[in-house]
Amino acid sequence: MNNVKTGKLVWREMYKFTEPGINAEGVRVYPFDRSFPIDVSFHKASGPRLVRLNRHEFFEIIYIYSGKTNIQVRDRILPAKTGDLVVIGPNLFHRVFHKPNDDDLRLVSMNFQPEIARSGKIAGEEEYYLSPFLCQGSDFAHVISKSENFSREIFDLILKIHGEFPVSTLLNRMAIRTYLKMILFLLFKHYANRFGSVEMLNRERKNLQRLQPVFDLLEESFAQPIRVQDAARVCAMSSSHFMRFFKVTVGQSFRSYVTSFRIAKAQHLLMDKDMSIAEIGQQVGFCSQSYFGEVFRALVGSTPRSYRDQSILRAAQNGNRPQSHPQVDVGDVCLQNSLAKRMTF
Repeated sequence: MNNVKTGKLVWREMYKFTEPGINAEGVRVYPFDRSFPIDVSFHKASGPRLVRLNRHEFFEIIYIYSGKTNIQVRDRILPAKTGDLVVIGPNLFHRVFHKPNDDDLRLVSMNFQPEIARSGKIAGEEEYYLSPFLCQGSDFAHVISKSENFSREIFDLILKIHGEFPVSTLLNRMAIRTYLKMILFLLFKHYANRFGSVEMLNRERKNLQRLQPVFDLLEESFAQPIRVQDAARVCAMSSSHFMRFFKVTVGQSFRSYVTSFRIAKAQHLLMDKDMSIAEIGQQVGFCSQSYFGEVFRALVGSTPRSYRDQSILRAAQNGNRPQSHPQVDVGDVCLQNSLAKRMTF
């Protein structure tokens, strides 16, 4: 995995860490340690990239370390800037936007499975801790402004969690659970009067299940013409109802979703120097090379050829050394001050 080195910090390229893990259903799979599924990662926007709308089963908290961006959650576009927090629950289609040449955007992301916060009981106090993630309605305030004062406190706790990696001892696990509970308490206190309902969450899951046949169709036949009528038929809906249902559930029209999926596939194939751009366009469902180039540039921000050249050059410069936990040099003043406050056991 490529890393971008900036100053004394090491940041992963956002696209290379996120997009390859998204399948045709828009589901992102995270490379957790299965024995203790929580992770903190550092990301930097770099060059023209398209990251599709995606969803995941795990819970996510993003801290905007620097720069500003827009966060899309379904069909809502939410601005976020340095110092803001973003809270994303399970199975919500979302993505982070950045300008093609924006090198200032850096994010710190904490992802975890809910069992980390649970004690093993079926229900109990732990469910209240998790309610800010489980009860996110259509008007949920996903972005918490830095003006709320505690966003920095949560960031400090995220850094303390990162400081316990790799998780090799009981003390590591106890410390991480303690810091996580502190984060969840702060979020619960903030959102206490703004929750949706568990019934709403169950309804959203059922809606996604109704769309499963069309996700399967896309995975199998994305290189072939896929009409709205075909997609509606496999979901047992009329075309008009399907288009409305898909847009409300996913946050993007069906045609836009298919196009984004094809362009995402093309981004990956462009790293293969042996394939011509015309071949790649055909493999992802574009009959015309010129139209493929036009759509690619509109969504990614560069031509396919320019994207290939920049990606290959960047890979050569940065190397392809995987790193499960990017090292943070405590010489960075901001992080040094935060890490210095770590609780000791």
